[in-house]
Amino acid sequence: MSDYDNPYEKAATRAVELGNRLAELDQDAHLWDIADGLLAGAIQYWLYSRQPCADPACEECATIRSGELRLQELLRLAEEFARSSEYFDSPSDFGVGHA
Repeated sequence: MSDYDNPYEKAATRAVELGNRLAELDQDAHLWDIADGLLAGAIQYWLYSRQPCADPACEECATIRSGELRLQELLRLAEEFARSSEYFDSPSDFGVGHA
């Protein structure tokens, strides 16, 4: 199975491709607005996919049993994905030493 056959990789790749297509279609659009819209949609889909089942004793749903728990998990994942991104650190970041 190639990386692109993996549902996670396929979704991530297509989200980036969609952002690029939207930017190409509207040259006046601010990239931040496009990225914020993609993020908003991704968060909505993620929250939709994480609805707990009706069984209060379900171990699989324990970490998503409430809105606050879902938010904690979402923030944990967002930090993990951000820190593992090749774009997390930038040469022009404030406080970066330059030799």
